[in-house]
Amino acid sequence: MPARLAILALLMSAGSVAAQPQGEVAPPGLFHEIATADSVMFSAFNAGDLATLRTMFTEDLEFYHDQTGLTSYEENMAAFEGLFARGDGLRRDLVRDRLEVYPVGDHGAIQVGAHTFCHVEGDREDCGTFPFVTVWRKEDAAWKVARVISYDH
Repeated sequence: MPARLAILALLMSAGSVAAQPQGEVAPPGLFHEIATADSVMFSAFNAGDLATLRTMFTEDLEFYHDQTGLTSYEENMAAFEGLFARGDGLRRDLVRDRLEVYPVGDHGAIQVGAHTFCHVEGDREDCGTFPFVTVWRKEDAAWKVARVISYDH
């Protein structure tokens, strides 16, 4: 019986180590910078501010979406414009306790998290929470989104 408990304890500890995040977690300053940039970007999104959104993405943007495929900077700006024209109150809220930030050498940072999108459909609010990965790059002293992976819709 003690041997079984020892094996169980070993398996449980191996499982807990494997579940820990791999790689280097961002220092607090980088975490704050990315969280702030995310907040600015989605405040603009929630306000339908296309002019600000245009400044938040690199011109070589690659946006990978599990339902719509790969889209570019111009395609995303056109999509934002169409979303805002619908006027259905679409908004995005970050799930704060799921936000992770990792440095990417001298290139930028990776943001991993989940966000909730809500809009009015008919007479009720429709919401869904989805995971995402964003690669941020600093250009001219400003953080910009270079790559996005949006999935599990």
